[in-house]
Amino acid sequence: MLPQNKLAGFDERMSQFRQELLEAARELSGQYEQIKSEARRRLGSLFNPADYPTTFDGMFDLEVSYPPIEPPHYLIALNPGVFEAEQARVRERFESAVELAEQAYAGELQKLVTHLAERLTGLQDGQPKVFRDTAITNFTEFFDRFRRLNVRSNPELDALVDQAREVITIRGRGRSFGRRVPGVGRRASSTNSTGGLSCHPLVPERGEGRTA
Repeated sequence: MLPQNKLAGFDERMSQFRQELLEAARELSGQYEQIKSEARRRLGSLFNPADYPTTFDGMFDLEVSYPPIEPPHYLIALNPGVFEAEQARVRERFESAVELAEQAYAGELQKLVTHLAERLTGLQDGQPKVFRDTAITNFTEFFDRFRRLNVRSNPELDALVDQAREVITIRGRGRSFGRRVPGVGRRASSTNSTGGLSCHPLVPERGEGRTA
């Protein structure tokens, strides 16, 4: 999923990636004979020219498309039944994309919390573990991405991210992580090691905790 206001920058970046890919392919083509000669020397009788294409033309490229998220309106007059079926199909694809995004966010947040808890507990070689600023920076970067891209379809995940943001803000101000923050249902229990935050499976089953 891509916000409309990010489309121009995304398209420009993809064009840059395509040019970089094509340039790398040209460089590979310029060294291809040398690569095959080296392979022939190393493989000896096992070398098979058929394993190597004669050219790389058309083998490397990057194409980006922007499929419509709504069925064409002419179907309303042409065949209302088909239009409704297409609406349902598009809606299902969008919900699937939202669910994948939720899972990605939840998985990343869970890794961040687990890493933070590991840095705040126990000893390393008999000494207290070093707590680095990057542990907090990674959270703030995550919060920024979540704020910019979140479609706000999962209230439970939204609440858990808000809880994490509150805890990290407290830590960033130099206050104790021991403060307990109210949990968010059964998937967000309190632990002192991370200031009242722990992550269990964050994304509810399909249809659970979702808004219409």
